[in-house]
Formats: sequence, C-alpha cells, structure tokens
Amino acid sequence: MELSLNHVDYLQVGVTSQKTMKLLPAVGRKATQKVAVADHDGVVNCFGMKKGEAVPVFKSLPGQKISRLELGGALGTPQEKIFVCSGSEVRGYTKKGKQFLSFEANLTESINAMHVSGADLFVCASYIYNHYCDCKDQDYYLSGDKINDIVCLPVETVGRTVPILACQDRVLRMLQGSELLYDFEVPGPPSVLELHNRDGGKNGEEVLYGTADGKLGLVQLTSSAPVSKWEVDNEKKKGGVLCIDTFDILGDGVKDILVGRDDGTVEVYGLDSSGEPTLRFENVLSESVTSIQGGCVGKESYDEVLTTTYTGWVSGLTTEPQQMEAGPGDEVKMSRETQAKVAALRAELEQLQVKVMQGREKYQQSSQSNTAVSAVPVFSINDRFTLCQDDASYSLTLEVQTAIDNLLLQSDVPIDLLDVDKNSAVVSFSECDSEPNGNFLLATYRCQANTTRLELKVRSIEGQYGTLQAYVTPRLQPKTCQVRQYQIKPLSLHQRTHSIDQDRPMNTLRLVGQFSFAEIHSWVVFCLPEVPEKTPAGENITFYFQNTFLGTQLEASYCKGEGNFKSDNISTISILKDVLSKEATKRKINLNISYEVNEDSVSHTLKMIHPKLEYQLLLAKKVQLIDALKELQVHEGNADFLIPEYRSILDESACLLEEYKKQPAHLERLYGMITDLFIDKFKFKGQNVKTKVSQLLEILDNYDLNSLMDFFNDA
Repeated sequence: MELSLNHVDYLQVGVTSQKTMKLLPAVGRKATQKVAVADHDGVVNCFGMKKGEAVPVFKSLPGQKISRLELGGALGTPQEKIFVCSGSEVRGYTKKGKQFLSFEANLTESINAMHVSGADLFVCASYIYNHYCDCKDQDYYLSGDKINDIVCLPVETVGRTVPILACQDRVLRMLQGSELLYDFEVPGPPSVLELHNRDGGKNGEEVLYGTADGKLGLVQLTSSAPVSKWEVDNEKKKGGVLCIDTFDILGDGVKDILVGRDDGTVEVYGLDSSGEPTLRFENVLSESVTSIQGGCVGKESYDEVLTTTYTGWVSGLTTEPQQMEAGPGDEVKMSRETQAKVAALRAELEQLQVKVMQGREKYQQSSQSNTAVSAVPVFSINDRFTLCQDDASYSLTLEVQTAIDNLLLQSDVPIDLLDVDKNSAVVSFSECDSEPNGNFLLATYRCQANTTRLELKVRSIEGQYGTLQAYVTPRLQPKTCQVRQYQIKPLSLHQRTHSIDQDRPMNTLRLVGQFSFAEIHSWVVFCLPEVPEKTPAGENITFYFQNTFLGTQLEASYCKGEGNFKSDNISTISILKDVLSKEATKRKINLNISYEVNEDSVSHTLKMIHPKLEYQLLLAKKVQLIDALKELQVHEGNADFLIPEYRSILDESACLLEEYKKQPAHLERLYGMITDLFIDKFKFKGQNVKTKVSQLLEILDNYDLNSLMDFFNDA
C-alpha cells in the first residue's frame, strides 16, 4: 500500500531543541488535537487549527531556553498536563495555560532529558540522573558517560519504576532504584528513546532507540536480560535519528514508526506480519527535524505526521489531499474556504512586504545617523562534528536559524576535504603558508540563497593534531560572524567499541610515574575521541577502540600512577608514546616509559592494509585507461573488439571516475601509513631508516605484498 502525504506549514516559533513538541490528547473521537511546542526563547506555545488558521490556546512569557517538553498527568487519566524544563527548573502547565508547578531541581548543570510518569519526575543533566516523587528526592545515579535521553517503562504494565538511560558510550543502562541493573550495547551512540506503541508493547518492555549515526532498533528490556528484536542499518548514509514516535498513519491497525533525522529526513516504517520494519514513506525537509508526532491536527478525520524543525517550523505531512486534478478545459471551482484562505495569505504577504520596507528604511536612516549604536545581531548555530565509521571521515554539519552567506574553514593540521552529494555550495581554496604559521587549509564555501544547513566531510591523518575552525557568516545586517572550533585529536580515526580481538599480535606501551588518575585521564581525552571528559568513578578504567580506516585496535587501561596501552598497530603505540610524553613534560611529570614490540604485528598490519591498497591501485589503473579506451571506441565506432575486462571499464567509467574523485589522496594516505609503519618499526629499535624511504616507495610503485614484507624484514 502506497502512502501519499502532503506537506503543509502551520506556524513558526523560535529555534527548538530535540523533543520539544507534543500533541495533546483529542477531546472527542474525531476532534482535532492541540499542539504544544516550546522554543529557545523560553516560550511554551499551545495552538489548535481552525479553518486552516492556527488559533492560539495560550502562550507563556519568554524566559530561559527550554530543552524538553513532556506530557503528564495522574496515572490512568489522559496525559494532558504540559511539563517543560529550562536550566535546572521544571515547570508544569494545564492544557489551558495555567502554571501549576515550578520545581527547582538544584542541579549544577542544565537538564537535557526528562520523563514524567504520574507523580514521578525523572531528569538527567549530562552525567547525572535524578528521580523525584512529588518533588521529593528518591534516587540518584552517576553515569559513566553523557546521558542523551531517558524513558521509563510504564508502571501500569510493569508494576515497578524502571528508568532506561541512553548514554553516549553506545550503551542503554537499565536502573533499579539508584543501582545499575544491567546495560545493553547498541551499535552507535543512542540519541533518542521511545516506548514502542507508546506503551512499551504487550509486556510494556519494548523500547525503540535511534542512534547518532542513523541506526534504528527495537529492544525488549526484561527484568533479567535484554532481547534485541530488530535493527535497521543506515546503508544510505542518512542523518542521525533525533526523534521517534509510533502512530498508525497507514490505517492498517498496526502502529507505524515515525522517524525524524538531523538531515531533514522524515520516514514512516510499517511493520510486517513478523514485526520487521519496512520503509513505506520518506520526505526530506530543508533542516533537521527536532520533534515528530502522529495525530490529527489540520482537519478532523485526516491523520498526519506533525514535525518541528530546528528553526521552529511546525508543519504536517497530512493524508488530506492538498490539490485537485483538472483535465484540459475543466473548470475548477474554489470553495469559499479556499478563496478565504488565498485572500488571507495575500493580505498577510502585503503586510509583510510593508513591514520589510519600513524596517529597511528605518535601518538606512539609523545607519547614517551619528548617534545610532550598531548592535551585533545574535544568531544560534546547531553544529555537529562526528566520526563516520563507514568511510573513516569526519562529518561537520552546521545549521543556522537564518540563511548562510558563506563559511570559511581554516585548519592548522593537514586534512582532506571530501565531496558531499547534498552540498550545493561553491568551494574555493586559498594558498596557505603552512611552514611558518602552521596554516594547512583555507577554504571558503559560498552558499546558494536560503541555505540554512551545510554538511562537509573532512579526513584527518593520525598523528597530526590541532584545531579546525569554522567561521560562519549568515545573511544578516550588519555583517556578523561566529567562530566554532573542533579539535582534531592525535588518534582521530579511532572509535569506541565494546570489545576487541585479544588473539591479534599486540604491541604494549607502559607508563609509570607520579601522576593522578585525573591527569592520565585528561591525557587520554586529549589523544582519543569519544572518551568522556569527566574522570570515571572508581580507581581504574579500561577503554577499547577500533581504527575506522584500517580496522586495527587499541586497548587503553590506566589508573593512578600507571597506564597500559596495547595495539596491533605499532604506529598507534608510537603516536601515543610521543603525545603522552609531551603532555607529561608540559606538566613537569617524570615518566618511566617501557614498551614491548611484537614483530608479527607489523606483517599483520600490512596484511590489513593490503586489500585497501590493492583496490586503490586497481582503481587508479582503470581510471588511467578510460581516456585511451574512449578514444579507441570513437576511432573504431564501437567497443565490441575489446576484451571483456576493457569493455566493463568503459561501461563503468562514470562510476569509476566518481569514486576516484570522491577519494582524493587515498593512495597517498595508504603510502603514508606504510611509510610511518616502516619508520616506527625501526624507531623502537633505535634505528633511523629515513634514508631507505625512497627504496620503500619504489617497491610500493610496483606493489607486491610479499616483496613489501621481505623489505620490512630485511631492512
């Protein structure tokens, strides 16, 4: 069954955070629902639709930025009380707009996730979880990594309070009181949790989760152990999941899963008879979708998917037909309602044009006046800098509440800019004086009109660390610019993982010295991504990492006065040794460094590089042949005389060229890794082999794995 939904805009509020829009329960069976939405201006806006117009129910006064909005009420009654959190305060409003609760949680950090269930209030701020009952402290938990979201299994079904925390270290934590009951490993950092079917399914134990790298899954969290039901991979490289809801939009009696992503994608997944999800509908908005709900808003009897975007647009994807079909010579009669709608829109447009004219004139006058003071316009930026596992690159996403005019990227470390299909901006590079000033990249992106979201991809080189800076200039008067900084870490291509293969040949680095647990933890944070900034509880900690480019691994285990690092890649150990000793020297800490090198690890790493290198060499060879083969084809009139291998190169020429263009300097990057491996192997033996690098490059030009391994052994 094909699903046809039509886009309709209702209202624009201020900039919104994740999960700040909800639909209030309908009063009658076929009645439309009211919408409650909260924004960064601190305003709670509740409205309903009447004859195509947004009619306000209530609007609160501005205040501190609101980070979440939840519905609550006494258990067993309609959940129609509105709860919002801003800073460390939770406020409650009735559906008519009367404030009945103002509760100060007295947390040092702002609340970023909240759940309400009857008289129970659950709040999370960075690493801290707090449970209050009737505004009195009940339970407390300190998480090992940042908490992104919280949901509670329904008390009516489960019979007890069971909070589930979504934590940045790729884990869902199930609590019992103030204690951890168990944790469940998920394939990416979980960004959002929702109860399946809004009630946790048949047993109240089913929870949907979405991850920051775009995966979606369903897990049954029983009292003894978690059971993974299904998982949807992000094969098409869509954005991260920001919001989820369940609602029967297909009308087949089974609730469908509605998903909103940070690249503007809205998806509807239907569940088949075996409970497996299949994509039924997809629509792409121009900015990230912060909230999603299924219900009936615009017109009774017409269900819709309601979304809120980052810049505050509340819009629906409705089942109500928005256009009439007309054949040649047919007369289309507009209903009075439609005529009134068109007239109202025209009048509103004229009013806006007059307002803009008056604003421009006022600005021109004040800009020429001697007494006027120019104020810098404030604008908010929503930015993300995340490592993509599939292609070992960093994705930088910048979203601004107004149109972006241009973006300047500057980096003090060598990085490659990769092509992004969704990016329509024009890029130009400037020459850099890399030696004296350490300036390796200067690129300007000029955006097309009305571009509010920009996505870039960069790839760093491990061992080279520094800062990437983005200067964002929106189309605002007077001209203003904001700078965002992103740290490129020494082991930037490593990603946290839950476990590693202990059977691989490992090299070991051991540090002993007069340093505290907090100091060595801060060094690990400096070296590796995805490590929580807060020093872990306890006396020691172990983290596991995987290199997203090569697949090599690292185990970091440390405590006060001692650190042990194991990796099957000697270059990783070499980078760690250099950076950690540099950091210790800065703090005047004397380190005793010892290491064990496993000779087998070098050939093991070369074997891991081999398939990638072979593929890139073959690709480069094919690309070199394309022009000559095309010339032959033109000269001969057809390509039938060519051998099948050459014919397939001609047939796939467009794909081959595109892939080659998407991977700039890929071959050089692999050559660089092999060269580093060669130098590092002998560095640990106290030998300098930089003079032999030219011989190594000759062998790489006529690449053969066995001759390369022989060279490594004989050098």
